[in-house]
Amino acid sequence: MLPITDDYALPLEEIEWVAVRAQGAGGQNVNKVATTIHLRFDIPASSLPAAWKARLLQLRDHRITDDGVLVIKAQRYRSQERNRADALAQLQELVQRVTVEPKKRRATTPTAASRRQRIEGKKQRGQIKALRGPVRDG
Repeated sequence: MLPITDDYALPLEEIEWVAVRAQGAGGQNVNKVATTIHLRFDIPASSLPAAWKARLLQLRDHRITDDGVLVIKAQRYRSQERNRADALAQLQELVQRVTVEPKKRRATTPTAASRRQRIEGKKQRGQIKALRGPVRDG
């Protein structure tokens, strides 16, 4: 179980793991050992609460496919176990972010003092610009 909040944990059976050989430099270890982990998590089919699923699917995250599958690629470390833990930590952090319900925005109106201050600033700026005109003899 992957703890998300104090009273909810995600079952590890809902997570699919694929070990792949890593990319990039690293010598013989890279060519021989499948250390990169691809974690696949099907959001719509998961046991997450509906509100969390909806917020997860609304995220503009490039790791979420059109089908609603979250794919996390972990290849930071040289061992498969550390990459697996890293992928789990990324999944946990992402799901924990959507557990907090965003606050509703409440529309406000400017105070009378702030409106007055804005108009005064505009008048001062207008006077400065008016003084920039050509000098006339009068």
